[in-house]
Amino acid sequence: MALWKLHGNGRTVAPGAVVAPDERMNWGATVAIGIQHVIAMFGATFLVPVLTGFPVSTTLFFSGVGTLLFLVVTRNKLPSYLGSSFAFIAPITAATATAGTGSALAGIVAVGLLLAAVGVIVQFAGLGWVDRLMPPVVAGAIVALIGFNLAPVAWTSFREAPLTGTITLAAVILFSVLFRGFLGRISIFLGVIVGYIAALIQNEIDFTPVADAAWIGFPEFQLADVTSPQTWSVIAMFLPVVLVLVAENVGHVRGVATMTDASVNRSTGRALIADGAATTLAGLFGGSGTTTYGENIGVMAATRVYSTAVYWVAGAAAIALSLSPKIGAVFNTIPPGVLGGVTTALYGLIGIIGIKIWVDNRVDFSRPVNQYTGAVALVLAIAGFTMQWGDFQLGAIVLGSVAALVIYHLGNAIARLRKTGADDGGPIPAVGPLGGDPL
Repeated sequence: MALWKLHGNGRTVAPGAVVAPDERMNWGATVAIGIQHVIAMFGATFLVPVLTGFPVSTTLFFSGVGTLLFLVVTRNKLPSYLGSSFAFIAPITAATATAGTGSALAGIVAVGLLLAAVGVIVQFAGLGWVDRLMPPVVAGAIVALIGFNLAPVAWTSFREAPLTGTITLAAVILFSVLFRGFLGRISIFLGVIVGYIAALIQNEIDFTPVADAAWIGFPEFQLADVTSPQTWSVIAMFLPVVLVLVAENVGHVRGVATMTDASVNRSTGRALIADGAATTLAGLFGGSGTTTYGENIGVMAATRVYSTAVYWVAGAAAIALSLSPKIGAVFNTIPPGVLGGVTTALYGLIGIIGIKIWVDNRVDFSRPVNQYTGAVALVLAIAGFTMQWGDFQLGAIVLGSVAALVIYHLGNAIARLRKTGADDGGPIPAVGPLGGDPL
């Protein structure tokens, strides 16, 4: 693993310069920036367990552990924080409702193992095969349907406290257009704070669990259930999440390479392996799946410090925070109205990322194969289509993803044969961060 050399005088970064991954500022500045990274990731990372019912402290623990594991696997050359991935919310919610938390954790493990396998192949064969399997029209459809599939969940929470939900939603939107830079990127977190205050004024919050929680204690661990027959029926709905994680990791590596050194792109395979390993570890013992975080890319861009040293600090700080059950209890007091407001925006944003993939790659929707690839996949997801054979059930996310792949590839094969106009899409695009300044 690379050692860090001091950048300049360790206190300032010259105009136009950046602190490279193998450099560091003085330790005081390094610790301060590391804590800043924890603050940046916190708003999004805690939302996933709150929305899925997972313990916040456990998710935070594996977020920190996963970050340290990522640094080890990438040989300390790729700065990144691994936080909770929003892409897991839909399958976790569905799996927990039908088969229990243990089966949902098994689904997370399956995603982690598959992502690591993709990383091994990418490390030796490159990303070309992924580009061919998942062109932009398919990639956009699958990313979009993961978000839109959650629309009924947002409404269920929202209608419990419509006024609080409206205040929260309005605050998220207002902060996203009012602020630039770091504050714009954490508009969802700021909206939750405003909504929480509104709920507090309306006496919608019960602090009894907070008072009863200990200040110091281990997170709550739970083993994944890989033996239940129901587990195998829910694992399939998790697999499309791999596409999102691949796109997010590829985007992260490209972003760091653009701002530091092009040779960083050679770490793409290792990044996928590392995130896969971190997701697998989290799923095995009760945490949510992880991904590289756009919020932390924003902090790096603002500070021009790409030192991996700050991420060792951030990972360690996250682990330390996870050892306080009282902190987890505070986040569990967030009432349904606040969750309904913020998820109305958040789930929609996940869907919009998929549509943005279409726009950025100028997908030609005058071609029938592209029209039906997107149209059928989205309707299956939004309506919540399911198919069941005995105890084995396929949910809307799986059906929508399979439909997108089959319609696109089979439709194009027929179009080429009949010379009716096939659409051979370009490479899978990188998924950018939610919120903040446009890239």
